[in-house]
Amino acid sequence: MTPNLFVYGTLMSTAASKLGRGMRARLQQEARLIGAAMIQGRLYDLGRYPVLVASDGAADVVHGEVYAIADPSATLSWLDDYEGIPASDEFQRIESKVRLVSHDELVTWVYRYQGSVIVLPRIASGRWQAKG
Repeated sequence: MTPNLFVYGTLMSTAASKLGRGMRARLQQEARLIGAAMIQGRLYDLGRYPVLVASDGAADVVHGEVYAIADPSATLSWLDDYEGIPASDEFQRIESKVRLVSHDELVTWVYRYQGSVIVLPRIASGRWQAKG
C-alpha cells in the first residue's frame, strides 16, 4: 500500500477554508508534506470544495500537494470517512501517478469524484481557491 496521498482542496496546507480545518490539522500531524504536485484530471467547483474527475486530455492538470503518511491504514480510514466512503458513492479512493514540481513521479492515493459534473463550473486553472 502506497504511503502517499495527493490532496487538492480543503486538505491542502495552503487552504484557507474553514471547512476541513480540523482534518487538515490532523493530516499535518499524521503525515509529512512532500510538496507541490500535479495530476492528470479536471477540477470542478462543488461550492464549498472542489472535486477531481478523470480526464484523458494531456492539458487537463489539477494542482495540489503530496503527503507521506506515517500510518496509511489508520489515516486513510478516517480520510475515507471524511470523504464519505463507503457511506456515499460520490468519491472513490484510487492509486494514481502524480508529478512533483521536481518532475519526479510518485504513486499516491487520491480521492476522485464519481458524480455528474454536467452542471458544475469547471476550475480551468486546475487550482482551487477557498471562497471563505
